[in-house]
Amino acid sequence: MSPIDVGGPDLHIGTHEAYVALVRPEIDPAQPGVLIAAREAGVSPEEFVGSGDVWALMYEVDGEGDGFELPGARDVEADAFAEQLEQALSAAEPFTAEAGNFLSLEARPSGADWLVTARVTPPEDEEDGAAAPRTLELGPLPAAELLAGLEDFRRALA
Repeated sequence: MSPIDVGGPDLHIGTHEAYVALVRPEIDPAQPGVLIAAREAGVSPEEFVGSGDVWALMYEVDGEGDGFELPGARDVEADAFAEQLEQALSAAEPFTAEAGNFLSLEARPSGADWLVTARVTPPEDEEDGAAAPRTLELGPLPAAELLAGLEDFRRALA
């Protein structure tokens, strides 16, 4: 099967080993891989790719990753969170930034880097109840890369 390219706004904070990512996946239903997968699934390509307007929070630490959808989350809220982060990083002082009740970032400067801790709180599952919150140490992250990632994210939302 052909690979399926996924686009859409993506705010990735962390490294390859430990990260949180706020994403709104967008998939072009005309891609050859989508056409094949949709046919194999017995659905239309548009149904296969979904609406493209559902935000999700993905996270990984030590090879263990997970994620969850954020029903009702809107672009304006994601942009406000990114703007809050930009302003806090520019102030160059320790800060806490929150995205709803599902993500909290605590950060403090350390030279040209930021030491970032993420607290992820998955939503309550109807079958299993509340999932345990996770704390992820995202490590020292270069300030310039964080700001560039925020700028790219906000541009993708515009």
